[in-house]
Amino acid sequence: MEKSRRFRRRAVDAACTIAVALLAGAALHAQAQPQGQAPVQAQPPAPKDTLGRDTPRGTLLGFMDAARQGKSAAAVMYLNTELNEKAAADLAHKLYVVLNSRLPARLNDLSDRPEGSLVNPLRPGRDIVGTIQTADGSLDIVVERVTRDGAAPIWLFSRDTLEAVPDVYAEIDRVSVDEYLPEFLARPRIGGIRLFGWLALLLVVPLLYRLIALVGALCRPLFAFLRRRYRWVDWVLALGPGPLRLLTLAIVIRLIVSLLDLPLLERQFWAAVERILVSIAVAWQLLSLNETAEGYLRRQIPAASVGEMTAMLRLARRMADVLVIAAAVLVMLRVFGLDPTAALAGLGIGGIAVALAAQRTLENVVGGLSIVFDKAVRVGDWLRLGDMVGTVDYVGLRSTRIRTLDRTIVSVPNGQIANMNIESLSARDKFRFIHVVALRQDTTAAQMRAVVDGIREMLVAHPAVDQELIRVRFVRLGSFSFDVEVFTYINASGMDGFLEIQQDLLLRILDVVERSGTAIALPSQTLRVTPTPT
Repeated sequence: MEKSRRFRRRAVDAACTIAVALLAGAALHAQAQPQGQAPVQAQPPAPKDTLGRDTPRGTLLGFMDAARQGKSAAAVMYLNTELNEKAAADLAHKLYVVLNSRLPARLNDLSDRPEGSLVNPLRPGRDIVGTIQTADGSLDIVVERVTRDGAAPIWLFSRDTLEAVPDVYAEIDRVSVDEYLPEFLARPRIGGIRLFGWLALLLVVPLLYRLIALVGALCRPLFAFLRRRYRWVDWVLALGPGPLRLLTLAIVIRLIVSLLDLPLLERQFWAAVERILVSIAVAWQLLSLNETAEGYLRRQIPAASVGEMTAMLRLARRMADVLVIAAAVLVMLRVFGLDPTAALAGLGIGGIAVALAAQRTLENVVGGLSIVFDKAVRVGDWLRLGDMVGTVDYVGLRSTRIRTLDRTIVSVPNGQIANMNIESLSARDKFRFIHVVALRQDTTAAQMRAVVDGIREMLVAHPAVDQELIRVRFVRLGSFSFDVEVFTYINASGMDGFLEIQQDLLLRILDVVERSGTAIALPSQTLRVTPTPT
């Protein structure tokens, strides 16, 4: 159990490290995207717009980057307006403030295609990059595709959106942390994120995680009180402490970000952190549930099937863990705007390659599963497998171990066992009793009748003999004996019991033969010598 907890903690630490690295890469990618780099097209390349206005996403990111750097002349180039230079620059500044404060942090969902998202087929030249809440209701931030002077089409902020910007700008009144931060924390930026944001991620978030654990310990009496009154508390407490802290931390981050006036890129950054924490929490909880389910099912296994079923449960749990981790990775890729389709295709090709390379191993694993579920072989069974007779010592995923009569261990691949005829000697309900009693050739007919009748009466009276089939017949006039065949079945719990009953029956047969006045014949030859006349 302790090893399992260590494994989960290390997995969570590794996931957090990877998440931080991905966040840095995503932030750098978001900064590098608007620098005039359009997606590579399979068709002959069309003329590229130097400001990156070929796609709705490029227009939004390029405008935000230009306005943040104070390049008002470049920022105006993203607006579909006929205002003069000064008025257009003022409008660009207001638009930047509105977007930077109110635009939802969902940049990865924006269309990165020259034709746009085509959400509304009736108006293919317009695309909504976000919806913000105003005093008058919701306002769609729309970009429209414009063609000027025969050049390639570009995406610009629509006239309708620009007309509503001044009124929304007048509503902006939120708490800003810039005035409370020293310059060395607010000015330096890494990947478009202020140094303060990175320090908060690396220092404040772990401290909040520990603080939530401390608060949980202090609130245990309250939880006990609520648990006695409300049943839904049991469902909350059923979550592991680690996942519950991560979910609480994600909620705290969302609340804090909603109260502060953070730039769009930083809100995008913290939204990604929040989704990563939720993904890790859910994956962590599912891994814990897999472990709990394995332990519960293991306790329900009958003692006779513990050996083989334990290996099957462990395999099922590992497969479930791999699926959970793979799903969490795919969700994180989607958080950063990466298309998981290529990853899924790669997994499919890789799975085919692994299946071809491990064909024999997979054959043995499938054979082991079929053996366990069909219950063809169990631990403790005494069986005949081909020319080998022995007792099953262990049933694993790849092979089955059999202890032979010579007390040696033979490991047989499960794939081979699945294709062989298995004779389970320990599964039989009766033991066959068949013997031939050879009497001397001087046995008379009366003595023979006495022997046959005496043996039959003895078998009928014996409690261990199956009464459905008792056959005692004089079957042969042999070369040196008169043969009587005795055939029946014996009810015994095992081979040792059968041998003991068989011994008793054979001794009673000898008693019958002796009482009849005859004897068991021995192989003999009669030599007749004719005297030679003198």
